[in-house]
Amino acid sequence: MIKHREIEIGKETHDGGNVPKKPGRIPGLRDVVSVERATATKARESWHVLGIMSEFFEASERLAQIRPAVSIFGSARIPAGDPRYETTERIARKLSEAGFSVISGGGPGIMEAANKGAYEGPSPSVGLNIELPHEQSNNAYQNISLFFRHFFPRKVAFVKFTSAYVVLPGGYGTLDELFEALTLVQTNKSRKMPIILVGSEYWRGLVDWIRAQPLAQGLISPGDPDLLQVIDDPQAIVDAIFDFYQHEGFTQSPGERERLLNL
Repeated sequence: MIKHREIEIGKETHDGGNVPKKPGRIPGLRDVVSVERATATKARESWHVLGIMSEFFEASERLAQIRPAVSIFGSARIPAGDPRYETTERIARKLSEAGFSVISGGGPGIMEAANKGAYEGPSPSVGLNIELPHEQSNNAYQNISLFFRHFFPRKVAFVKFTSAYVVLPGGYGTLDELFEALTLVQTNKSRKMPIILVGSEYWRGLVDWIRAQPLAQGLISPGDPDLLQVIDDPQAIVDAIFDFYQHEGFTQSPGERERLLNL
């Protein structure tokens, strides 16, 4: 049996007053700050929600016609001239020539290489730019540029308008996007699509760990590791995406459209 205990809390407000101790409950916002400050805080949060809604609306309006598209992820810290930058540029150019719009995070490094390769091709180069304290500076190779203050609507835009993920070496941000994509596909919250890792030397340890730990311990299903493909050759990446959609079809089913609406 869980034993409840009384919680006694007395905190100072920002205007110097004391809140009486109220045993048995966690304090609300108006218990720890003045009524005026609590009201102002709630109003600011309401505007915050409206700001997020406006970013969803703009993304839907401006990206509705870019399908089919491929989202490319990778480190902002990989400079031009690095073999991984040049590989990304070739992949994006081939995808653009094959009829895919290319979506990146709009910043430097691998994102710039993705946009640059697509920009030199016939299909749109799309940048989903984000305001960050450091690292993020918008690259110059974008036919369509969107600017986000919030990660949440930006992540939804990456998922909602893409037909495949291509993931180059990267850090925490890249890993976050990769595992978010895997989770959405695994749980059927988005349509099944190719998720391709580029750079076998970089990714092999992660792929082996997924099989040796989560899979071996029954924490994921037997088919879940197969949601990932490791492919290094740019043309083979394009071929793998087309092979997938020759079987699945590019047109979204009614069920898939419903799932994307409910992201």
